[in-house]
Amino acid sequence: MRSTGIWALALTSLLSTQTFAAELPGKGVTVKPLQSTLAEESFQTELVNRALVKLGYNVQPTDEVDYNVAYTSIASGDATYMAVNWDPLQTDMYNSAGGDSKFYRQGAYITNAAQGYLIDKKTADKYHISDISQLKDPKLAKLFDADGDGKADLAGCEPGWGCGNLIATHIDAYGLSNTVTQNQGNYSAIIADTLARYKQGKPVLYFTWTPYWVSDVLVPGRDVVWLTVPFSASPGSLKGQDTALPNGKNYGFAVNNEHIVANKPWAQANPAAAKLFAIMKLPLADVSAQNLRMHRGENSAEDIQRHVDGWIKAHQATFDGWVNTAAAAAK
Repeated sequence: MRSTGIWALALTSLLSTQTFAAELPGKGVTVKPLQSTLAEESFQTELVNRALVKLGYNVQPTDEVDYNVAYTSIASGDATYMAVNWDPLQTDMYNSAGGDSKFYRQGAYITNAAQGYLIDKKTADKYHISDISQLKDPKLAKLFDADGDGKADLAGCEPGWGCGNLIATHIDAYGLSNTVTQNQGNYSAIIADTLARYKQGKPVLYFTWTPYWVSDVLVPGRDVVWLTVPFSASPGSLKGQDTALPNGKNYGFAVNNEHIVANKPWAQANPAAAKLFAIMKLPLADVSAQNLRMHRGENSAEDIQRHVDGWIKAHQATFDGWVNTAAAAAK
């Protein structure tokens, strides 16, 4: 009798597992994720992918494309989602591709993402530089001249990200066109050159954001300082936006949230995934910490998957809660 009871229990468990598998809301549905070419976005994207897999979705490898391509691809249904919609920075890209009529966007995945300009603390203290408009002075601007043309070299934004237009607007609005050059290109390479200059004891001027590893290496307040701007100035539909913080400090960039955005018809047809996209929340500090590990050499695809494994294990109840809540939304 005892062996029969054990067999019955095992059969019940097997049937239960099979029933659950059959009821997975994503069964038979393909997901095509996108992210930008910035490798440091992989962690937050792969975490979403893992949750989708748990829901039964057939998740394809993540394609890396420019942001503009990502928005148009998701809007047209050629791709499913991305986890790196910067709001309000990418408002014009989002709206140009169709906005709320084409995209599903609910909840905020990562909050309080900052951006701005920084210089090394040694130079800031010596020359009393606290606002970027001070670089209208050719003598101060020349301190940050890396290529010998007499103008400050600002490590700027990668083309196609949206921040480049904002920086260009600032340079024009603050009268810096004759004294400051925004260097654009591969951001990882540009910031690596900036870090090398800093290590050589040379003045540095750069744009960066959080979550990212830079501010864990060049620590604001210790190694570098944030520069304020004299007034708010933004391009396109953001024109007139007040970028001042509640404490009155104005660093020229609004605090951003990163959203998961998906193709709207797809999200409407997949309520479990839609619920997942709405409820996932990832602490900004966790992303920065993972990005720092990548900067220190743990940057292979296998490393990133291991980082995702570690995060899930350390936050298993949270992760399981997302999946269970999302699954319930499909019933």
